[in-house]
Amino acid sequence: MGSRSLCLAWLLALGVCLSLAYEETPWCSPIKVKHGNANCRTPQGEYYKNVLGTRCDIRCQKGYELHGPQQLICQSNKRWSGKVLCKQIRCPALSMPTNGGFKCIDGAYFNSRCEYYCSPGYQLKGDRTVTCMDNKVWSGRPASCVDMEPPRIQCPSVKEKTAEPNKLTARVFWETPEGRDTADGILTDVILKGPSPGSHFSEGDHKIQYTVYDRAENKGTCKFLVKVRVRRCGKLNAPENGYIKCTGDGDNYGVTCEFSCIGGYELQGSPARVCQYNLGWSGTEPTCTPMNINVAVRTAAALLDQFYEKRRLLIVSTPTAANFFYRLQLGMLQPEQCGLDLRHVTVIELVGVFPAQLGRIGVKLLPPALALQLRLLLRIPHYNFSVVVMDKHGMDKERYLFPPTPAQLFALIDTFPLRKEEMKLQAETGQSCT
Repeated sequence: MGSRSLCLAWLLALGVCLSLAYEETPWCSPIKVKHGNANCRTPQGEYYKNVLGTRCDIRCQKGYELHGPQQLICQSNKRWSGKVLCKQIRCPALSMPTNGGFKCIDGAYFNSRCEYYCSPGYQLKGDRTVTCMDNKVWSGRPASCVDMEPPRIQCPSVKEKTAEPNKLTARVFWETPEGRDTADGILTDVILKGPSPGSHFSEGDHKIQYTVYDRAENKGTCKFLVKVRVRRCGKLNAPENGYIKCTGDGDNYGVTCEFSCIGGYELQGSPARVCQYNLGWSGTEPTCTPMNINVAVRTAAALLDQFYEKRRLLIVSTPTAANFFYRLQLGMLQPEQCGLDLRHVTVIELVGVFPAQLGRIGVKLLPPALALQLRLLLRIPHYNFSVVVMDKHGMDKERYLFPPTPAQLFALIDTFPLRKEEMKLQAETGQSCT
């Protein structure tokens, strides 16, 4: 046999041997890993990857996790040493936020994005968007919905009012505002800062504030002004040698100002003026002029009428100008003229006995007939010394048979009702004899 024949025979024998080896070697079924792959190594580096002893490392695609051993070995029983499965990675279920929710692109699987939202009136706290990571953890902080929006409360507009006549205040009403919460609608009581509706407000601007809280202690406030205006006519002044006394604040709408004069003066013009709605004063401006006593009247009553509500009278009657008590009385009164004027006292002297009698008021002489009528009207004795004290209303208040001292007279007059008001006015204007 030639060399060529030998070579051919050897190749045929080798093929038979390889065929026998292939049929006798244990083989495992091919590995197919869904969503993953197997990296296999044979003991001798055979071409086929599933022969006896083959080792395969299993890996899953991104987003999937391996369930089963990380390496499989082809065993002699023609089976792999285990089973593997690549499952899609899934993050824990998200908690639904109270008063809100979330929307996800792909449920809770890997790389899914979920976006939180809140109900009206609530605000998101935390990350608005979270993503499912490959370590089964959501990225970011789970969000919550909190009530961070303050409740709403609407106050009334500015309240303006004018004070009523002769008053410095005005009563103002309004509806108590109600709060509104955009979240759960639950509010606390409305808290008022300032006077309540229906209160009397003084002149000027007054700030009123209402406050309301929701359950999350968010605060809502509103404010408005109460404006009270007082119509004023402008202040009046007391006339020279006189007094002024006003009600209310002295110049507000509806008040009355009354005028009077000091002793020895009488009022000319309006004794009282009223502040009117048109901001003008009624009547005419008063003045105090020196009192002019008319001694040419025909009756004693006409003479006394001139002093009504203006002057008090101190009538000194004596049968003769030489009378001791008369001289003593004049001597005591002369240095006390200021005290007499301060108390609005006019001294009338009746001297002598009819027909040789006369009367005197200061430097003015009374006709004898008028002096006689005065004694008869007031029942003053002709032949004895006497002193009569009369008030501004013509009332006989006290009689003396002996000369009273100025201190006695002043103490008596200071007890008269009208005198108390005079003393108050004189103190306010600083009138005194000191």
